[in-house]
Order: sequence, then C-alpha cells, then structure tokens
Amino acid sequence: MNKEHFIKELRAATTKLPPNEQYEIIQDYEEYFAIGLLDGKTEEQISSSLGSPKAIGKELSATYQIEQAETNRTIGSFMRAMWTVIGLGFFNLVIVLGPFLVLASLLLSGWVAGIGFIAAPLLVLINVLIYPEIFELFDLFNSLVFCGLGIFIAIGTSLATKRFMNGFIRYMKFNTKLVKGGPKHA
Repeated sequence: MNKEHFIKELRAATTKLPPNEQYEIIQDYEEYFAIGLLDGKTEEQISSSLGSPKAIGKELSATYQIEQAETNRTIGSFMRAMWTVIGLGFFNLVIVLGPFLVLASLLLSGWVAGIGFIAAPLLVLINVLIYPEIFELFDLFNSLVFCGLGIFIAIGTSLATKRFMNGFIRYMKFNTKLVKGGPKHA
C-alpha cells in the first residue's frame, strides 16, 4: 500500500472525529512517511510497519471517545465511548458489553428501589385520598421508614454510579491498550 492509499483509508476511518483531530492525525502519519522515506524505506514498507489504517482509525476513535467521556461525564459521551470500544473487535462485544450490562442493571435496580422507597409516603397519601376509611397510622410510619431507607439507597447508588463510570472508563482504556498490543503501546 502506498502513502496516498494509506492516507485515504486512514481519512475514511477517522471521519467520526472532529475535523481538527482528523487533520492532526493525518499530519502525524504524513510525517511518519516523510521520516521513513528519509531513512531509505519505501512507502510500502512504511505502511506495512504502521499497520492497517482501518484498525488505526478505530483505535484513535476509541481513544478520542474515551477522552471525551473523561472530560464530559454525561451518559451520552459514556455510551459513545463504550460503543466505539466495542467496535474495535468482536471479542470486545463480550468483555466490554457483558460487564457493562451486569453493572448497569445493578445500578438501575438501585435507582428504581431508591426512588420507589422515597415515593412511599406519597403513595400512602394517594391511598388515603382514594380510600380514607382504611388509613392506619402504621402505614404512614412504615412509609416514612421506607422513605429514609430510599434516601440512603439513592445516595449509595449515586456514589456507586460515579465510581462505576470512573472504573469503566479505566477499564475501556485498559481494553483499548490490549487491542493495540499490550502495555508497550500505552
């Protein structure tokens, strides 16, 4: 593969990146070719030593999305980073998506339980409005206990969600390094 073909494929593989990021990447790889040519290598030797431009583009896109997830901690940027890392290979579908689904399900159940418990006094109040003859003070007491428990569950789940996002971003970085070839390419 000559330089022109390599750069064309790399440009096509990095179209999801912002134009300035893509421009810098293309400039870096053109510089690799210039240095390699000065060292007496052919364009084919340089392109084969660099690897597949499609794989390079996927890795760079994953790295960019992970950086975006670190700086902009929203669910959207987190999900984009996760899907980009999964796109690095079929193997990642299992080792990234599997743990994510398990942990996300646990967090979702924590949020549902916390919010449900917090809403318990409101449900007792609605029940009193609909069926005032069956009101017991014990129900109100229990709902207040559940509300307090729900507040603790919501606080714990909030902390767990932050730790989950931080930990999963680190896990995606580690996974991206593994796909690149191990810690020597970090």
